[in-house]
Amino acid sequence: MWKDFKEFAMRGNVIDLAVAVVIGAAFGKIVSSLVDDIIMPLIGVLTGGINFSESFVFGIGDAQVQVGAFLQSIIDFTLIAFAIFMAIRIMNKLSAKKEAVEEEKAPEVDSKEELLKEIRDLLKEK
Repeated sequence: MWKDFKEFAMRGNVIDLAVAVVIGAAFGKIVSSLVDDIIMPLIGVLTGGINFSESFVFGIGDAQVQVGAFLQSIIDFTLIAFAIFMAIRIMNKLSAKKEAVEEEKAPEVDSKEELLKEIRDLLKEK
């Protein structure tokens, strides 16, 4: 059982996922800081000094309904999702360029070899 777990944990996908989670958490902190420290104060200035997290708080008995904090979380999530989307989009473009360069460098197949491959494939089908 330990051997199976070790093989599972050492596979590339699991390690890649762990690294992605750690980087994602750090990236989330950066974007949260961007929202909390830069964007929301600017929105507050544009809206006449309204602080969303402290405004829009409604009390129902002892309970506090914090609509402003919820709105701030929605803005935070939207910015994080957009930033991750843009990062993945850039990585995909770079990867496509790299693949295109590799395809260009691929050696050309001799016409005799191509004919032999076609014959082989036809024989496999039968």
